[in-house]
Order: sequence, then C-alpha cells, then structure tokens
Amino acid sequence: MSKTRLVLAEDEPIIRLDLRETLEEEGYEIVGEAGDGARAIELVRELRPDVAILDIKMPGTDGLAAAKVIISERLAAVVILTAFSQRELVEQARDAGALAYVVKPFHGAELVPAIELAKARFSEALALAEQAQNLADQLETRKLVDRAKGILMDSHGLSEGEAFRFIQTTAMSSRTAMKDVAGDVVEGTLRPT
Repeated sequence: MSKTRLVLAEDEPIIRLDLRETLEEEGYEIVGEAGDGARAIELVRELRPDVAILDIKMPGTDGLAAAKVIISERLAAVVILTAFSQRELVEQARDAGALAYVVKPFHGAELVPAIELAKARFSEALALAEQAQNLADQLETRKLVDRAKGILMDSHGLSEGEAFRFIQTTAMSSRTAMKDVAGDVVEGTLRPT
C-alpha cells in the first residue's frame, strides 16, 4: 500500500520541520513544503498530494484562501493546522472546504485521525461529484434522444420504437454514442433513408 502524500504549508520553518518529522514518523510522505499559500497552491497543482496541510496565518495568500482554491479545483483534501481556535476561523475554514481543523500545539495522535478523515471524506466527495456528473450526462443524453425521436416521428413518420432503433443502430454501426447520433438528428445532418 502506498504512503499518503502530503504538502505542508507553514510560514515558520521550525514548525514546518517539526511537522515534517512528526508526519514522517507516522508513515506519511511529504512531497512538498511551502511558506505561503500561493506556493502551496502551486505545489498542490504540480504534485497532486492526497492531503494539503495549511496554516491559516501566512504571508501573502493565507491558508483559507489557498484552501478555497485547492478545494474548488478538487486537487486534494485540506487540513487546517493553526494556533487559532476562534469559532469564526473554524467556520471560515469549513466554508473554504477544509475537511479537518487541528489547533497547535499538535501531536501525531491528533494529526493522524484528522489527515485520514480528511482523505476519506475527500475521496467520497470526488466519487459523489463523479456520480452526479454521470447522472447529469445520462439525463442530457436521454433528453437529446427524446428530442431526436420526436423529430424522426414528426418529420419522417416513424413510430417511437422505430425512431429509437434508428438512433441505436446508427450509433452501433458508426461506433459513436447515441447522444452524438441524436445530436445529428436534431441538427438536421442525419435523416433515415
């Protein structure tokens, strides 16, 4: 089983080193380190880690802004690791898409569950997003096929079954998707002979 890959973003080099050592002792692979949010985003885009661990208060782009970008692009799970525990920051982290929030000083016993939970939740979110996209694609295909059937029935006198078979057999014989054949019928570039 491969190690969980992490990118660390912490502006204090000593804390970043301590974090690296702690996580490596726990069996994680640190694939990149950053001292600010902008560099963290670059590293996550480039290295595609499983999890990005971000401090909130960093120069330039802070951890919350970086989390928003990383999550909106579905690049990695995000864990916020910060010295601040104010409810407002926790809510901002949640709204940015962070899947876990750990307050410094940290221990491996606190970080491991947060990382593993964030990683699992991120995987579930990706699977759900893919499923939703597949369902949306299926619905769009069905709507287009129904429109094409209607055109074939109205303009060419086919029954509903004949119209469907025309679309289906044309797709199979041309080795294209039914959605593409239906689109051609709707555009008027394909007619039964």
